[in-house]
Amino acid sequence: MAQSIKRTALRRGDPAREEARQELLRSLAHTRTLINQAYGGFNTASDNDLIESYVFEINSLQARYNYLLRRVKELEGAT
Repeated sequence: MAQSIKRTALRRGDPAREEARQELLRSLAHTRTLINQAYGGFNTASDNDLIESYVFEINSLQARYNYLLRRVKELEGAT
């Protein structure tokens, strides 16, 4: 209940903040897609160097995803 009130207030109170939140959510979705693609590449790779590159890519994308998620929570006042 309190979360829905916060979201409603956020939408009505500050359009710029809501736009920033929406952009973060779009970035989260895009990053999630990239993570899934990297896992797909990792699962089909057979060369050790390529496998290693996918491991680094997945770790990097997961760090980005965690950052974006933290930012969304900050904008929603959930931290």
